[in-house]
Amino acid sequence: MMTHQSVPFDDLDRKIVAALVANARTSFTEIGAAIGLSASAVKRRVDRMRETDVITGFTTTVRPAALGWRTEAYVEVYCDSAAPPRRLAEVVRNYPEIIAAMTVTGGADALLHVMATDVEHFEEVLERIRAEPFVRQTISYMVLSHLLTGSAEAGAAPPATATQ
Repeated sequence: MMTHQSVPFDDLDRKIVAALVANARTSFTEIGAAIGLSASAVKRRVDRMRETDVITGFTTTVRPAALGWRTEAYVEVYCDSAAPPRRLAEVVRNYPEIIAAMTVTGGADALLHVMATDVEHFEEVLERIRAEPFVRQTISYMVLSHLLTGSAEAGAAPPATATQ
């Protein structure tokens, strides 16, 4: 794992990152044409940002319903005091239904974002989570609808950028 250090990051780097966030499949040639650099200069900058952990990866956004994952919930997890975050991280990696997990402030120790095929599948996942020896309590919130339908959580594609 790389250590985070201060690295040079200029306006051209910001433009490159913005282009890749909008569409990670944008070619270096297209990015270079938009910002006034050669494709090889864009590649060198992207390689540097990857090496310095500015760019940590590239992802694909998928509409969950297209995969049959139509039931969505957030689960607050309350743990025994002996459960360190790394132990919880080890456990949640074993659940493909947990698409995001984070420790949080407040009463709960962690918040899990869970996707399932239906309510019965979600209930089965919840029961497995509750059976973990350090889990004291869970509180679940079923998602009824997405108010920001353009969000990645709603399975939306990144907004298209205007090309000139």
